[in-house]
Amino acid sequence: MKKQYKTEFKVQALELAKQTGSVAEAARQLGISDGLIHNWKKKFNFSFDSKGKNAVLAVNEADEIARLRKQVSDLEKSNYILKRAAAFFSQDLLK
Repeated sequence: MKKQYKTEFKVQALELAKQTGSVAEAARQLGISDGLIHNWKKKFNFSFDSKGKNAVLAVNEADEIARLRKQVSDLEKSNYILKRAAAFFSQDLLK
């Protein structure tokens, strides 16, 4: 079974990797694989350079993007249903 990590842990792991300057060192200290940190870095569009945003902001942005994508998907489904209903009822009026 795959272990699930809380968002707070992911943020701490990313910040630790940024502070130490080494993903491998951060992973070793946390007892996880460095591949996990690399995956989280990619998922949250996080940068280890000093000018980059902090991990909390990166995670919050990723969460907001996911929420907005789901909202768009839900609205597209509703729009499709409404278009189908409008077409059905307009055909009924033509009879």
